[in-house]
Amino acid sequence: MYYRIRHLTRFRYSAPVSESLMEVRMHPRTEAHQRCLDYQLAVTPKAGIHTYRDFLANSIHHFGIPGHHRQLQIMAESVVEMKPWHDLPYFLAPGAWAELDRMVYLGDTLEMLLPSHYARPTTALERLMHELGAVRRDDPLSLLRELNTRIFEKFEYVPRSTRVDSPIDDALNQRAGVCQDFAHIMIAMVRQLGIPCRYVSGYLHHREQDHDRSSDGATHAWVEALLPELGWVGFDPTNNLLAGHRHIRTAIGRDYNDVPPTRGVFKGEAQSDLTVTVAVSACRELPPELAELVVSTDDSFPQGVMALANEEADILAAIEREQQMQQQQQQQ
Repeated sequence: MYYRIRHLTRFRYSAPVSESLMEVRMHPRTEAHQRCLDYQLAVTPKAGIHTYRDFLANSIHHFGIPGHHRQLQIMAESVVEMKPWHDLPYFLAPGAWAELDRMVYLGDTLEMLLPSHYARPTTALERLMHELGAVRRDDPLSLLRELNTRIFEKFEYVPRSTRVDSPIDDALNQRAGVCQDFAHIMIAMVRQLGIPCRYVSGYLHHREQDHDRSSDGATHAWVEALLPELGWVGFDPTNNLLAGHRHIRTAIGRDYNDVPPTRGVFKGEAQSDLTVTVAVSACRELPPELAELVVSTDDSFPQGVMALANEEADILAAIEREQQMQQQQQQQ
């Protein structure tokens, strides 16, 4: 399956501003079941765009606009190939909690266990954990499946009920929020149980038959937890889903503060108005403009994509080697 994503962000200013500096995290990741085949980023007013990768292999594009302007538009367009996902078991074998603790002890997951900017323990969170019976029991996977469903049932999805910088207590107290809030609540809760958990920013392809709660036309957020035998597994408490072929990942971090789609500053005295439009469409065949670049009839990827794919493959190979070394240490 292929997905085409168009992500338009527009800032309008009440007065001319200058010296805008902006970071953008909209480039879909290439890993495991997902491969970004094409990515184009256009900025108006025009600017030179540079890119780098952070320590979690997220792609960050950044640019500066020195001249005066009253509007800034960012258009990101990408094409992503998604491979089939394997079904997950409903529970793990006996001893999974002990194996998880061993993984944590031998691994490098401390940052995904400690409190972070938006995902931290509060009195309201402790009350919810008691209400949901969120303690170590059964096995890690079945408990996470249950918590994913209970958050979905206990909280109402209400757009604009919280702000982008709202603490989790806002959603906890009103039992309502958006995908970002539900992700932060689940992350804070799961870390209290000693399970490494991280925030995922990306897109969800909405289909009529799925009846998703989250808003079409917007970015999406969910969580990933580290589990024995399975590695990082995605949970979407907003829609009571396990992350699968409809979830397109752009960035991972401790919480939203690490991976906002845009982050920037400008020089000037003005109020800004932000509008965002996201469109995700699915197709079973490679888009014609990319299919024309295919150089063979096997599993090769388009020539125009190979440089990017090889660069990402090198990074992922290094990460995989490190994970294999950790697994070998665990087995000793």
